[in-house]
Amino acid sequence: MMGTAKWIYDAVLYIYALSLLFYFSDFMHANRRAKRIGTGLLIFVWVLQSAYLVQRLTSLIQMDIVSLSGLEYWFIFSWLMITITLVIHQFFFIDYVVFFVNIIGFAVFALHLYSGTAEGQSLDIWQATRELLFVHISLILCAYATLTIGAVLAGMYLYLHHRLKSKRWSQAVRRFPSLDRIERYMDRTIVIGVPLLALSLAIAIISLLVEGKAILLLDWKVITSFLSLLIFVIYVYMRALDKYPGQQLAKLNIVAFVILVFNFMTSSLSSFH
Repeated sequence: MMGTAKWIYDAVLYIYALSLLFYFSDFMHANRRAKRIGTGLLIFVWVLQSAYLVQRLTSLIQMDIVSLSGLEYWFIFSWLMITITLVIHQFFFIDYVVFFVNIIGFAVFALHLYSGTAEGQSLDIWQATRELLFVHISLILCAYATLTIGAVLAGMYLYLHHRLKSKRWSQAVRRFPSLDRIERYMDRTIVIGVPLLALSLAIAIISLLVEGKAILLLDWKVITSFLSLLIFVIYVYMRALDKYPGQQLAKLNIVAFVILVFNFMTSSLSSFH
């Protein structure tokens, strides 16, 4: 039963992450369909969290226990984050709040999930860290793969833009997609890759906190990861303003990706992992 419950909790975490991907798609392109799907997934997560919360509080009442553990307070905090953002989405129509607030809720939910069992018992620190590391690695690998494709598209965009501007035609140039099409696909990789990167870094922070190694937040690998994320966020902001040329955004994409590659290639020199 414990193995089944653990699998369910892991699935909820990934569904939570998936809902944020859809919200980010709406953030980038005002995609109402993506927003509806993200909302539906978030409601599903809220229902499962609510069911657990009711079950947990009922069991505590039956055992005449009136106090909650610190981890359960964090779980309630995560549940409240989802509840509040769903209310905002339904009644106040404030765009972007759901995505940004639930990045925090996602990290807190991961802290609860991998720092204690569903029954509130403590997990072994090594086991908790291993679980968090698995989630972090799976998210970061997906982010790297997606952002790699985005960097390739950015390079294609710059090459094609240069050839067209200098009017240097060739058979290879004619086989390229149009600049608009390359730019559209580049944006799609950002829509997927950036939230995956953000979620993986949130998990990394939680992993360090669970392991009691908060000092490693000052490790250069962590800092450069956040620097890369910041540049990608600037890309998103510039794209949302719709005032900047595609070649400038493509250069920004490549700079952020180069920092990620440097970060990855020099992992052996870091104290993080």
